[in-house]
Amino acid sequence: MSDEALNRIAEALERMSPAPLEAPDFDAAPAFVWHVSPDRLAPVEAVSRVDLELLVGIDRSRDTLLENTRRFAEGAAANNALLWGARGMGKSSLVKAVHGKLVGDHPDLKLVELQREDLPSVARLLNHLRASSKRFILFCDDLSFSHDDQHYKSLKAVLDGGIEGRPENVVFYATSNRRHLMPRDMIENERSSAINPSEAVEEKVSLSDRFGLWLGFHPCDQDEFLSMIDGYCAAYGIKVDPEVLRAEAVEWQATRGARSGRVAWQYFTDLAGRHGVSLR
Repeated sequence: MSDEALNRIAEALERMSPAPLEAPDFDAAPAFVWHVSPDRLAPVEAVSRVDLELLVGIDRSRDTLLENTRRFAEGAAANNALLWGARGMGKSSLVKAVHGKLVGDHPDLKLVELQREDLPSVARLLNHLRASSKRFILFCDDLSFSHDDQHYKSLKAVLDGGIEGRPENVVFYATSNRRHLMPRDMIENERSSAINPSEAVEEKVSLSDRFGLWLGFHPCDQDEFLSMIDGYCAAYGIKVDPEVLRAEAVEWQATRGARSGRVAWQYFTDLAGRHGVSLR
């Protein structure tokens, strides 16, 4: 066999089984994104987030998650957290804002984002995080499972950690529109068709029970919606007649058919653009 053929075979084998990930430089950035094929932790030097003070109407969840994360950053015990509920009410924004609030005083506190599709690789990721002296918030946004989805089994490695246990320097925060991480109709269907209904869905439903903190997010009312916009205007120095601002904001949310923190930010982005203000 020629040298050229041998080289091609070697390259193909390397692609099929890439070399193990080298120990990342966790001092390179405050946050990282986990990628697979090949495994790597990509540094994120500037995290896209808003200040914690700008998140209005979620005071209890904000204070609870901030205190839990502060304890974790200081080396004390902390719970995994599931942020669930209404769309656009600041679940993922809160996780990023809490990290941003604390990272100045705790530079060893790192945020690592994990995609739901990459959950099967989580054991490899945890091995890298376990070996570091840093503290890690492992963050999975929009976490949910369908009836034929087996990724939930990989999630147990994060929440329980198997015989090794969850690494002491890792806490897991997830956001979801579903309290039980699976569609309600799936729960009811499995209960109605199973020989033992109580056991049919216990394994999947119990996933949410493995989170020590359940933080609920609910649709905001009009006063909270307007307060969010007022807060953004004050933070970015935009002055608008209150009556004009109110009328525009109410019309904007009416065209969207919903009120939420996301809709408030979308209106404010339009307002800032009209006033020539950059939001960077």
